[in-house]
Amino acid sequence: MEIALEDEERHRHQPNRLGEMAYGNMKERLIRGAFSPGDKLTIRAVSEMLDVSTTPARDAINRLVIDGALIYSGPKTVIVPRLRLSDLEEITQMRLALEGLAAALAVKAAGEATIEELEQLQTKIEAALDEKRYFDALWHNKEFHFAIYRLSGMPYLLQTIETLWLRVGASFNGLYPEFSETRHGARNHRAAIEALVDKDAAATRAAIENDIRDGFRQMKKITADHDQRNLSRR
Repeated sequence: MEIALEDEERHRHQPNRLGEMAYGNMKERLIRGAFSPGDKLTIRAVSEMLDVSTTPARDAINRLVIDGALIYSGPKTVIVPRLRLSDLEEITQMRLALEGLAAALAVKAAGEATIEELEQLQTKIEAALDEKRYFDALWHNKEFHFAIYRLSGMPYLLQTIETLWLRVGASFNGLYPEFSETRHGARNHRAAIEALVDKDAAATRAAIENDIRDGFRQMKKITADHDQRNLSRR
């Protein structure tokens, strides 16, 4: 009887665990730029992508719709939304303030292991850019930034930054190939590593803020062009 109750309890919580895993997986993909603005996703496609049934896939989608990371375009279809220029500007202002703060706070906790990790990640980013593997570059870019931000020791700050990346992640696809050719991001990352080695909080903050501003200029161009095309159709 006791075993049967334990089995029943386990089965009752299984969908919740699967839904949580599906949500976390999709959230991470959106943050890392795995999808582009305008991409359409169905519940079935998400379930196949994550290798789960349609129930946890639907749960994940519904939560991401609430987060504002997806919008419904039909009963079983969602779209990755395009940010308006005003949205991008607001998110960028928030990123500058919060990510700059996290970077400055990270200096005290940055040791040799952190520097080595960042060096390895930056090597992976540059190799991916050389080979035009932009998805991989974005994937490692997230690891690079959050390896620094986690050192701030402020979990609520980290959570808020992650929420901003969830909204802007798809727009990171607009960085390439132009951002790869200029290598602004690579220079900013190298400057951040050097500043962390020197324990220079102001320089670390400046390097991260420059990285955000350089990315914003490219994303702004793509977003403004899209907004202008929409106006022309009216």
